[in-house]
Amino acid sequence: MATIYYEKDADLKILKGKKIAIIGYGSQGMAQSQSLKDSGLDVIVGLRKGGASWEQAKKDGLKVATIEEAAQQADYIQMLIPDELQGKVYHEQIEPYMKKGKILGFSHGFNITYGMIKPSRDIDVVMIAPKSPGHLVRRMYQQGAGVPALVAIQQDASKKALQYALAYAAGIGCTKAGVLATTFKEETETDLFGEQVDLCGGCSEMIKASFETLVNAGYQPEIAYFETLHELKLIVDLIYEGGMASMWDSVSDTAQYGGMTRGKRIINDQSRMEMWRTLEEIQDGRFAREWVLENMAGRPHFNALTQQDAEHPIEVVGKELRSMMPWLKQKK
Repeated sequence: MATIYYEKDADLKILKGKKIAIIGYGSQGMAQSQSLKDSGLDVIVGLRKGGASWEQAKKDGLKVATIEEAAQQADYIQMLIPDELQGKVYHEQIEPYMKKGKILGFSHGFNITYGMIKPSRDIDVVMIAPKSPGHLVRRMYQQGAGVPALVAIQQDASKKALQYALAYAAGIGCTKAGVLATTFKEETETDLFGEQVDLCGGCSEMIKASFETLVNAGYQPEIAYFETLHELKLIVDLIYEGGMASMWDSVSDTAQYGGMTRGKRIINDQSRMEMWRTLEEIQDGRFAREWVLENMAGRPHFNALTQQDAEHPIEVVGKELRSMMPWLKQKK
């Protein structure tokens, strides 16, 4: 069983007097920097000068500086820019200021696990990874609650790395929900596996394949859309709220029997072999190398696949059907 830390295990005061630099102001950057500031900590946001995020961060009441300036001033530097940018930014704009005793933090272990960033041995390297999008991290903090997070320690030069990391987690509200101990390697590999196999990759391919099967069999695209994509949210919400057993209790007996007996035909031995193959590519670094090279080449394959998905018939019919759903417009 995982070790879980809560409010009683964290002391926010250990970060008092330390300046925290948040590198990046995307979903997590916004949420974490604003919540740390509201927790009474000294926060500065490191950004590219003149970018849209620069003015937004200032408007949100945060101190803003260039990445170099923020890194030079800070005692604790949290990397919250995209994975594919972190290595270059770290080496060129942050590493020169990583003096002995500083803390380097992450919310995803990709660059440490695959060696894109190799910090000196005299600094702490930690991870606090909230298990939710940034907007939910912020909303739960504002409500006096928090979202679960993961904590990992890669280097403990100060012998206080865990204390610093848990204090950071408390500063964004996560210790109210619980912070689970892991490692950079475990977080990285399981996160990539989940994204590729079911959350993003497997799920989207299943939706497209089931839609195509119905349309090719002569059914109306609009009806196929509802049955293969639209209603998926209902099922996911049931699983999210109460687990799979609760979901089965909520659907009809017909749906449960059909799902339990036919689902294993879809996710079969061949599917499971591909899951293992995907995991091996993550574990041995093949996926990481492929993604790095893809970015170095200007993302030709990534851009082509993105365009193909955007032009898929399910997207065309879906856009039309979603225009009939006023609650989606309200949500936007």
